[in-house]
Amino acid sequence: MPLTGTLKTLLLRGLLAGLLAGLLAATVGYFVGEPQIDAAIAIEEAAAAPADHHGEAEEPAGHTHGDEEEPLVSRSGQKAGQFLALGLAGMAFGAMFAAAVNIARRFTTLSGPHLALATAGFAWAAIVAVPFFKYPANPPAVGDPETINQRTWLWVAAVVLGLLAVAASIAAYRALAGQLDTVRLIAGVLAFVLVTTVGYVLLPGVNEVADDFPAMLLWRFRIASLTETTTLWAALGLAFAALTEFASRRSTPVAGEVATAG
Repeated sequence: MPLTGTLKTLLLRGLLAGLLAGLLAATVGYFVGEPQIDAAIAIEEAAAAPADHHGEAEEPAGHTHGDEEEPLVSRSGQKAGQFLALGLAGMAFGAMFAAAVNIARRFTTLSGPHLALATAGFAWAAIVAVPFFKYPANPPAVGDPETINQRTWLWVAAVVLGLLAVAASIAAYRALAGQLDTVRLIAGVLAFVLVTTVGYVLLPGVNEVADDFPAMLLWRFRIASLTETTTLWAALGLAFAALTEFASRRSTPVAGEVATAG
C-alpha cells in the first residue's frame, strides 16, 4: 500500500492528525503534568513568602500586598489554555510531519501507514528523546531566570544533534543495501548512538536544581513531561497512519465491487 495523494492532501491529513494528537497530549498534560506544576508552584511561593514578610517593615506607607500585580493568566486559564496551545502546536507539527512524509516516500518502499509510523518514531527520537536525556525538563522554581536564553539555545542545539543522529542512522542503514536486514539495523543504531554520544560530550551540562528541591517531585515532573511529548508524537504517527489506511481503502474497490462492475 504505497503512500499516494498530493502534497495538499497530505498536509490536510497532517493538520487533522496533529490536532487530534495535540488535544490528546493536552489531556495527558492536564491530568498527569498539571498536579506536578501546582506542587512546584506551591514550593516556589512558600520559599518567597518569608522574604516578603521580612520586607514588610520597609514598604512605603500605603503599600499593601494587595497592590502586587496579579499573574497575566490565572492557573485555571493556563490549564484550559494548554488545549488551545497544544492543539495549534499539534497542527503545526502535523503540517511539518506531512511535508517530511511527502519527501520520504520518494526514497522508500514502505507502505503508507508504516512510513508514517517510522517517520513519527524518528521525529520523536530527534526532537524529544535526544534533547530530553541531555537537558530534561524542569518544573517552576527550578532554574536561574538569567540563564534562560542560554538554556534555550542549548536545547535547540540538542534538537539539531538529534536530527543529525537520525540522519546518520538512516545513512548507515541505506549504505548497507544488499546486506542482511539485522546488519543494517545494527549499523543504523550504532550510528545513532555514536553521533548522540559525541554530541552529549561536546555540549555543556546544565544543573540548576537546588539541593533541597524534592527529588520525587522533580522525577514525577520530568516523567510527566516525557509522557506528554511522547503522547503527541505517538498519536500523530498513529492518526496519520490510520487516516492514510482509511483513504487507501476508500480509493481501492473491493474484489466484489470489481466483479460486479465487470
